[in-house]
Amino acid sequence: MLRRRRALRILMFGWEFPPHVSGGLGTACFGITKALVALGHKISFVIPEWPGEALPSHVDLISAPASPVRAQDIDAMDIFAGLDVRLINSTLRPYLNKGEYERSQRRHSDLPSYEKGSMETEGSYVLGTSGHYGPNLIAEVMRYARAAGVIAGEQSFDVIHAHDWMAVFAGLYAKEVSGKPLVLHIHSLEFDRSGEHVNQDIYYLERCGMVLCDHVIAVSNYTKNLIIKHYGIDPDKVSVVHNAVSRDEAPKVYHWGKNPDKKIVLFLGRITFQKGPDYFIEAAARVLKEFPEVTFVMAGAGDMMPRMIERVAELHIGKNFHFTGFLQGTEVERIFSMSNLYVMCSVSEPFGISSLEAMVYDVPVIISRQSGAAEILDHVLKVDFWDVDEIANKIIAILRYPSLVEEIVERSREQLRSVHWEKAAEKIVDVYRLVLH
Repeated sequence: MLRRRRALRILMFGWEFPPHVSGGLGTACFGITKALVALGHKISFVIPEWPGEALPSHVDLISAPASPVRAQDIDAMDIFAGLDVRLINSTLRPYLNKGEYERSQRRHSDLPSYEKGSMETEGSYVLGTSGHYGPNLIAEVMRYARAAGVIAGEQSFDVIHAHDWMAVFAGLYAKEVSGKPLVLHIHSLEFDRSGEHVNQDIYYLERCGMVLCDHVIAVSNYTKNLIIKHYGIDPDKVSVVHNAVSRDEAPKVYHWGKNPDKKIVLFLGRITFQKGPDYFIEAAARVLKEFPEVTFVMAGAGDMMPRMIERVAELHIGKNFHFTGFLQGTEVERIFSMSNLYVMCSVSEPFGISSLEAMVYDVPVIISRQSGAAEILDHVLKVDFWDVDEIANKIIAILRYPSLVEEIVERSREQLRSVHWEKAAEKIVDVYRLVLH
């Protein structure tokens, strides 16, 4: 039996890692790994490709293409026997704008997966994984999995931790090679991204991972309930570990004084069905009838962006509405510092780390009741995503009553003291101990 305090060695698979972050997944992976290392554990974090920049100091970051795969291993993934995996033009492209997606398409031809890499030594290949959400995303996932098997055979570790469906095959193949237990961490589901019109291929991969892994971590009770309802997973196999935020994630250089004569209401996220950008725009039109000088900012990119621009024009609110495109890094920090209010009206939100990030910058927050963050945040205004009048009324209340803003910000500061990654890491370690025993 393992001693309670023995440090663990963790082989972790993810799809992105800072500074290359397209959404909340990369932010969460960074916070989780940093907190686990602070508890004394050692992590080898594998991603599809690292572009050769400075590596993070707290984890051993491994780029999948750095591990040559033998030619005889290309078709040797017996763990997936009986599972029909088709190479599809995936509908899951949540983090790419049109230009980025087209560049990703050009990077990958229709050659067999082993031919997309380069010959490293006689009889072995470096598989050309990139980490992009390209035209054959499932093929990309499979290349990543094959490299994962090689890495698992070379590393010494106690437990495997895989993040979201893109890392399912990597985690399962590493489990097959090593015999070590696998924990699958679900940050987002196909039902979040697509509603009831799910991509069946991705749904099957998600379910395959949750059935075959040793334990599932969900980022909220909201997500756990979806897992139980739509995937048929035993509730006892699913543990909830809420996401968090670090107070020092807000550099003081961006704590600019807000202009009292120019109020900014912010939407930050992918402009897709899941995030409810259309409800934000309809609420903005109602607010501008009472506060005609307010500026609304929609920061992000996605497949609904052209339609949203057209709707803003139809409502004649263009002079009060700005589309910034995709923001990252210091651009995100700057827009939070400039904003007077953050609105997250997601249709289905597993968690919503951006709401915590806004609170770090002392920005009052309105969030959807259909979000995981609503489970732990007490000092935010909560709305149903579809209730445009309620969203508009609460935006108006924030703009009209400075005393309400002061109270929300002060109480949010107090709550953030108890919402930190160290607490999440301790719960994750409990899951590790469970599967190891």
